[in-house]
Amino acid sequence: MTELRRRMIEDMQLAGLSTGTQNSYVRSVRVLAEYHHCSPDQVTDEQLRDFFLYLIRQRRLAKATLINYRAAMRFLFTKTLKRPLPVIDLVRPERRRKLPVILSQEEIRYLLSRIQDSCIRMCLTMIYTCGLRLREGTRLQVCDIHSSRMLVHVRGGKGGKDRYVPLPERSLELLREYWRQERPSPWLFPNKRETDRPLWRERPYNVFKAVVRESKIDKSVNVRTLRHSYATHLLEAGVNLRVIQEVLGHKSPKTTAIYTHLTPKVLEGLQDTINGLMARF
Repeated sequence: MTELRRRMIEDMQLAGLSTGTQNSYVRSVRVLAEYHHCSPDQVTDEQLRDFFLYLIRQRRLAKATLINYRAAMRFLFTKTLKRPLPVIDLVRPERRRKLPVILSQEEIRYLLSRIQDSCIRMCLTMIYTCGLRLREGTRLQVCDIHSSRMLVHVRGGKGGKDRYVPLPERSLELLREYWRQERPSPWLFPNKRETDRPLWRERPYNVFKAVVRESKIDKSVNVRTLRHSYATHLLEAGVNLRVIQEVLGHKSPKTTAIYTHLTPKVLEGLQDTINGLMARF
């Protein structure tokens, strides 16, 4: 490990950044060093400008990824190197509002039923029925399931925050059946090669993508689609958007607001309401 990387990691630890954010920033800085074939502390403002043009024009990175690169460079240069970085203020990724792809409950049941591995199938089931992020689902422990209160304790979510989410009765039934067969401990979904460690995130992600490819569902989906679908299904059922924000662990209501798009069920309910309001007009 180079002295610069060690110092940046220490600075990120002092700043209270999560391990995931630290790893992401380090990867971004490594890409910069590889692109210019020099140590990041030797990169000039002009070279940094050229690097971001490369990310935008050639790699055509998504807005969220560009924002992550910008945050990593800002931290490196302004916090660790103590160097002003005016070029960073020029980087303003294009704002794009993309509606999330949603699966119906029938489609989700079909896809999950095609997964042979009981550990991965149950992990993905929990991700959908509790609206979890992939990392949150794979890192569940047996003690996180509070059957008496019908809650799941989600530890170390985004931003290092814990939260509780409702546990559906059907999910508890499936969990008990799964536990009787596998007897996992302490991780609810352990790594098969190293049972004292949680399931690698790549495993359920790749398995789900493979199942989608083999199915006749012509949609661009991945594991995150399960969480998007959960939120949309709650909204369609009439759950308040503020409640959905808390369950998903969103810091800002703006993040949750993307689920207010007009799905067929929401549109149908809206049409009935409008018809009732305007009946005597």
